[in-house]
Amino acid sequence: MKLPKYLRDFLIYLTTITGKSPRTRKEYEYDLILFFRFIKAMEQDLDIKTIHTIDISEITIDSIKDVTLEDLYLFMEYCEMQRGNSAASRARKVATLKAFFKYLKGKRRLIEDNPAEHLETPKIGKRQPVYLNFQEAQQFIEAVEFQHYSSRDYCMMIFFLNLGIRVSELCSLNIDSINDRMLTVIGKGDKERKVYLNDACLAALENYMQERKVYKGEGSQPLFVSQKGTRFARQTIAKIVKKINRNSITPKDKLTPHKLRHTSATMMYKAGADIRSLQAILGHSSVATTQIYTHIEDEQIQEVLKNNPFNSFK
Repeated sequence: MKLPKYLRDFLIYLTTITGKSPRTRKEYEYDLILFFRFIKAMEQDLDIKTIHTIDISEITIDSIKDVTLEDLYLFMEYCEMQRGNSAASRARKVATLKAFFKYLKGKRRLIEDNPAEHLETPKIGKRQPVYLNFQEAQQFIEAVEFQHYSSRDYCMMIFFLNLGIRVSELCSLNIDSINDRMLTVIGKGDKERKVYLNDACLAALENYMQERKVYKGEGSQPLFVSQKGTRFARQTIAKIVKKINRNSITPKDKLTPHKLRHTSATMMYKAGADIRSLQAILGHSSVATTQIYTHIEDEQIQEVLKNNPFNSFK
């Protein structure tokens, strides 16, 4: 699809200057293409049901100058009512629009007024992280033995549960990411952090390396290699987790690699990890993100109160 030059320039700016990942850039691109199509549909009274067929290549900067805050509200209403977007999805679109119009005004001086300046972000309710308890995690790991490439899959699952790494981080690990007991992880925004490989990780890694497939690609040698000799994609890892979960004695509903990350963080917090240490291990830029795991404390307090001997007085 041909995009207007100022939109292409913005997308390049995201990765080269602000350091956004290719995945984040694609999300911004998707949001803005949808927004441009919506604006054109409103301007030309086009059928909104055919929005994905609308050509945006000819939308000029003059058309963008005419966008108002009310137009942005109308777009957000469309996303909520007709596309069924959640508050989190709409919040991402708000962030995209704010960044785009801020760029046009502040960096390029292509517009005089920023219509997104006062656009509010939808309120997102706090969701408690879904995780496996210790017994469920143990049963999940035991189910790995049914996999064709059990030593590799076991090692990947042990990394998830012990290190709390993201699936994208696991996929990007290379052989040279390991230096003795330290693992270098490249997180969001290409931020590098080092995590300690405990005994379980080292034992699983040693077994896997004896059977590791030959990498058939070019460039850096990935740590985890697929059956075809390629680097894993996030979707493939998700399928492996799903299959292991299906073979578990007590499969967890809709288990994902991210929920394994939640499991790791929750168990570390329960074991006494402080929030700042957990923040460093998980690679969170803000401690506020890490604080979702303090819900465990609330559960434990409730349990203490339930077990109070005086609770029998009724």
